[in-house]
Amino acid sequence: MTTIAVIGAGITGITTAYSLLKRGFDVVVLDRHRYPAMDTSFANGGQLSACNAEVWNNTGTVMKGLKWMLKKDAPLLVNPLPSWHKYSWMGEFLYAIRGYETNTIETARLAIAAREHLFKWANEEHIDFDLEERGILHVYQSKAGFESGLAVSKMLAKAGLERSTVTPEEIRAIEPTLVGKFYGGFFTPSDATGDIHKFTRGLAKACERLGAKFIMEAELKDIKQQGNGHTLYYQSLAHDSSGQNSALSVDALVVCAGVGSRKVAAMLGDRINIYPVKGYSITVNLEDEASQAAAPWVSLLDEEAKIVTSRLGKDRLRVAGTAEYNGENRNIRADRIAPLTNWVRRNFHEAATDNVIPWAGLRPMMPDMMPRIKAGSKPGVFYNTGHGHLGWTLSAATAQLVTDLIVATEEPTIQVPTSSSTGSASAHTPPKEVKA
Repeated sequence: MTTIAVIGAGITGITTAYSLLKRGFDVVVLDRHRYPAMDTSFANGGQLSACNAEVWNNTGTVMKGLKWMLKKDAPLLVNPLPSWHKYSWMGEFLYAIRGYETNTIETARLAIAAREHLFKWANEEHIDFDLEERGILHVYQSKAGFESGLAVSKMLAKAGLERSTVTPEEIRAIEPTLVGKFYGGFFTPSDATGDIHKFTRGLAKACERLGAKFIMEAELKDIKQQGNGHTLYYQSLAHDSSGQNSALSVDALVVCAGVGSRKVAAMLGDRINIYPVKGYSITVNLEDEASQAAAPWVSLLDEEAKIVTSRLGKDRLRVAGTAEYNGENRNIRADRIAPLTNWVRRNFHEAATDNVIPWAGLRPMMPDMMPRIKAGSKPGVFYNTGHGHLGWTLSAATAQLVTDLIVATEEPTIQVPTSSSTGSASAHTPPKEVKA
């Protein structure tokens, strides 16, 4: 049986491991944390949102970003200190503006395909992750913002996504707890929300039941090609104080390491130009009936504020937003959390905000905002990484795509299992390199 190492135990790594297991591979998962889903997959915005598939590479976003750079509480913050990685990444970001429409449509198609697999897996494995299938309501305060949303809706329609235009009156009918004045909005009934951490942990347990081995608290130090396979050298952060490396030999490997994928790719002689873009969230604990009644159940996306919400069961409201270009920095800044709390107070002022848990995570962003599902330069090396702000939304589809890629490879180092397929994310066999 072919043994494949999955590097990373976040949402992308765990969905990849599960997909590989269901196709008959032997899987080993490595991660530097003690448990799965302890980094970017811990407390994101919660939206499974095909309606938010618009990539950021457009002139309007760039112009807004330049204005926001002068405001500490703006949705976008850029540390101006020199960094070759940051500014070269931004140069590639600007170059990718030419692919704005194509990439937006392709991302939406991938998001739609991902739903089927994610919900199917959750049902089969009996995973409770606070799923709410109430749609996503996208709201705008200004006419200009709303009109830009109309253009996005046309692109999403090309991908097959149904998103209806709603009036201010319809906004209040869809989510009665929302206060404030809005010019208009859009409603996507097929979108959903859920707790990414609970889902990932639940699917990780399913992987264990299917025979996956987990090597946790493992700091990857090097990867060497050995004959027809690879040897991963790692240091145990929990059990070995000697500094000696342990070794794991596998037939192939898939890099799903989030912002760490760039470093792992460099070990393998590849370039995966991921930049860590920090996002913040707060979890509002709704401890009394009045707060629970005042908080929204329908997921929201406030376009001007760049803030999203998800209701996670009766007593939790997740609120997330902002983008911060500040390197691999996970510090939680009070001035970045305050706008999220203040937004809740303005729009749902009867919901108490005296028990709020802040969090910050690093989105693994490629310059063109598109995930990389591809074979590496060495035989038996594959990538499923760079999902940016849509890792939760896209993960189930990209896991299927990278599994298809592994199965379809002609490299003799990979022996294709004979077990039956559980279905793929696309109707065609993907080529050896896919920019999904």
